[in-house]
Amino acid sequence: MPPSLFTNITDEAAIALDNVADRAVNLVHPTIRLGVTGLSRAGKTVFISSLVHNLLHGGRLPLFEPVRAGRIAGAKLEEQPDDAVPRFQYEDHIRALIKERVWPDSTRAISELRLTIEYKSASAWNRLLSSGRLSIDIVDYPGEWLLDLPLLQQDYRQFSEATASLATTGVRAELSREWRELSASIDPHAPADEMLARRLAETFTTYLRLCKSDERSLSTLPPGRFLMPGDLEGSPALTFAPLPALADGKAPKGSLQAMMERRYEAYKSLVVKPFFREHFARLDRQIVLVDALQAINRGPEAVQDLERALGDVLTCFRAGSNNILTSLVRRRIDRVLVAATKADHLHHESHDRLETLTRRLVDRAIQTIGMSGAGIEVMALASVRATREANVKRDGHDLPVIVGTPMAGERIGKEIFDGERKTAVFPGDLPEDPEAFFRSLDAGEPAELPDLDIVRFRPPRLEETGGGITLSVPHIRLDRAMQFLLGDRLA
Repeated sequence: MPPSLFTNITDEAAIALDNVADRAVNLVHPTIRLGVTGLSRAGKTVFISSLVHNLLHGGRLPLFEPVRAGRIAGAKLEEQPDDAVPRFQYEDHIRALIKERVWPDSTRAISELRLTIEYKSASAWNRLLSSGRLSIDIVDYPGEWLLDLPLLQQDYRQFSEATASLATTGVRAELSREWRELSASIDPHAPADEMLARRLAETFTTYLRLCKSDERSLSTLPPGRFLMPGDLEGSPALTFAPLPALADGKAPKGSLQAMMERRYEAYKSLVVKPFFREHFARLDRQIVLVDALQAINRGPEAVQDLERALGDVLTCFRAGSNNILTSLVRRRIDRVLVAATKADHLHHESHDRLETLTRRLVDRAIQTIGMSGAGIEVMALASVRATREANVKRDGHDLPVIVGTPMAGERIGKEIFDGERKTAVFPGDLPEDPEAFFRSLDAGEPAELPDLDIVRFRPPRLEETGGGITLSVPHIRLDRAMQFLLGDRLA
């Protein structure tokens, strides 16, 4: 979806001016803007914290070529350039992971962090031309905000029709019942009523929250600010809801429908457009973290919803190479990584299967929206590895297990854990043939789901050297992700 479809001429001019300013600064201070987002508890805060910690503390990153070749002289945090954007509180998050061994709270708004790397180019010619410094501006934002961008292409009637149609499918039909029944009982052409508008918005928001719950793990949930309103809570821009089965023609002036249309447009103008113009349109690279494992564990409907969300997400990107003109006027996000997180919840024998399933989801989403897959990579990773692998004997056979400390309150069978005791878990295996799984989904038949035992583990206890220096955060394939996203800029 080209950015011009999101914006008007004035917006395009503002974006072009921002890009020109960014590129002018980039000539003096080379910088790459890396967007990090995640869908439904995928672990973006943990990803950023681990990436930064491993670069600051010389982590084990054999697949990150600049580190493997010994070309990284050092890394440090610097003051971020955007004074109006909250700083990503790296120190608080890494303290929670390392000292308290708890997962940090998810961020519910945009934040930013600048990490500057001193390096030696692999090319003698580049060493003459390059300053040997690259600043990485990490822009952290909720996945719900990204899923709002397609709303810029929809008017209120289209938004209402699409949302109402989706709400009648599968488990959503029951979760949305209260909102749909209330909507069906009112006349959209009746006079605008503030209390009724509030009731509609509240019941619609409850439906979205139920969809997002751990028990359902659904992903397609716009408008995103309904789930994280921040300082807009209670404002007219968030006090609206879709109205199903609207009659053709213009809404009567002063009607409930007219009120809802006006507030929907205000939401796009005040919430969605500023995010796109001021942040999203300035990104160079992007990682989208997804909890594919949770969706698979929840069943076919959650998997199909994740595929739908990935289609909406990828529609927002224009992956591909930048040239001089596009970099100045209409910058492209030239590399997009879709990463399935929590690979450490599976034995390594299933890591490739998790990656294959996720890649198939992405490929299907790309085919659905009719775009090219150029510049899009898929992998499975664990930003922080909370488990180790072992083998146990069962009925005379070796059984591959993972060992870790389940979080307090986690349950396996009748056993409830206290958050202190380690245990070995056989997590189960993902299907060897993902195509059989997707054929069942497409045919509307019951898909053969893997019998997975997904347990949430506490962050690992990090070892210290003899001098009391804490070792870097362990991970799975974080270095491979860094190579794809940053390696060429440190060549």
